[in-house]
Amino acid sequence: MDPGDEWLEVESLDLEGRGVARRAPAAAAAAAAATGESSGGGTVGRPGKGPEEGPEEGTDEGPDEGSDEGPSEGPSEGPAPGAAETQGKVVFIEGALPGERVRARVLRRKSQWEQGEVTAIARASAQRVVPRCPHFGLHAGACGGCKVQHLHPWAQVAARQRVLEDGLWHLAKVRPARILPPIYGPAWGYRERARLSVRWVAKKGTVLVGFHERRSRYVADMHMCPVLPEAVSALLVPLRALVGALAVRERVPQIELACGEGTLALVLRHLEPLPPGDLDLLAGFGRAHGVQWWLQPAGPDSVRPLDERDRRLEYRLPEFGLTLSFLPTDFTQVNGQINGVLVARAVRLLAPQPHERVIDWFCGLGNFTLALATRAGRVLGLEGSAALVARAQANAQRNGLASRAGFAVRNLFELTAEALAALGSADGWLIDPPREGAFALVRATADLHAAGGWRAPRRIVYVSCNPATLARDAGLLVHRAGYRCTMAGVVNMFPHTAHVESVAVFERAPG
Repeated sequence: MDPGDEWLEVESLDLEGRGVARRAPAAAAAAAAATGESSGGGTVGRPGKGPEEGPEEGTDEGPDEGSDEGPSEGPSEGPAPGAAETQGKVVFIEGALPGERVRARVLRRKSQWEQGEVTAIARASAQRVVPRCPHFGLHAGACGGCKVQHLHPWAQVAARQRVLEDGLWHLAKVRPARILPPIYGPAWGYRERARLSVRWVAKKGTVLVGFHERRSRYVADMHMCPVLPEAVSALLVPLRALVGALAVRERVPQIELACGEGTLALVLRHLEPLPPGDLDLLAGFGRAHGVQWWLQPAGPDSVRPLDERDRRLEYRLPEFGLTLSFLPTDFTQVNGQINGVLVARAVRLLAPQPHERVIDWFCGLGNFTLALATRAGRVLGLEGSAALVARAQANAQRNGLASRAGFAVRNLFELTAEALAALGSADGWLIDPPREGAFALVRATADLHAAGGWRAPRRIVYVSCNPATLARDAGLLVHRAGYRCTMAGVVNMFPHTAHVESVAVFERAPG
């Protein structure tokens, strides 16, 4: 039987938003024989349980980077040796959902896994919905920015929760004592930051502005994007016309957008100087559409406003009475509404007291640091970027918190036990690392715990944007540093993408 004729039962979703199924062992062997498949290479992600019901509404509900790229070349984790022979070969199927019975066209085949896309559905999931965006799907030229628009938003949250729990257990043998209610919000129009690729297509005499196509480096031919704010989505077509009119249109690879309080900034990346006529075109577009233009001729530090009267952007954390300023190329959260809810939850979970000292690791421009400083006695924010530390210090001064919040530049990816001890003890830690996680920090923590004589923080709140590195770091904290994981839950920061944001709490184990 042709492998494409076999009906497959989809068990779960993987970290790329693909359905995960298994071929029956006999069918897998037949498919291998039919294709002359070699025995080498290839690994698979662990299938977990799929979403069945929407998440329970929690107390932190609030108004709600996804990847611009297509899925990665292949799955990242492998089954035990011989699993394909005894359990059947794992098949990753784009467009398939848990609980569905599907057929798939195989696009890539290895000894223990296959990758393909759905071609027929015999039994559809009750959570399958019609995608809102016409650019989403499996068709040629489809946008790769979203991965799961065909899955109901509630089911997306449930799937993320399963990914978080399964990752903690399978990778680290850690089970949270309590699952936090998910933080969620609006599923559309939430994305206040985006990096849009730009491409002049000479053969067609047109400019493309948008995300990359699915599984491709080509730019998708987009005319709208419902995950962007409506006003930003409406600019995609006018931006195409604007760039097409520039003299340097072939030297503009990217437009980055950043939304602040009542302000939209667009950062034009240009690889050669802009002539006066192009500057005039940008200024006219800005006046007509109410946007600030910023120019970036080189790295992020080269960014400057087209009109020097334009100010830095701002966002607020109203629960703490804070206003933070930032440059459009600074890191801020994609989803501003969810960020406010997340900061409030993190502060409540850490529960700093007026007499306590707190350290905020990977502090950026002070997003968590300043909120913590309104509750704790003293907060130290540590960050690898000197520019962001300068921004954080200015934000502390502006918000009247300079006496309670201090900042320092540190390379946190090379932190040693000696350097950690030199920073002094703290009652609580907030860790908010990039996708690489905080391995050096937690390893140093484990080393100091093993050596003895060091007072570890009583509680750690870890905000993660990568469930795999969270699991790795959680394993070190629990099994080597004397902590237990008391709580964990997901944050629906990026609806319709495969991105999993989460928060976990660790407390010192008794004794």
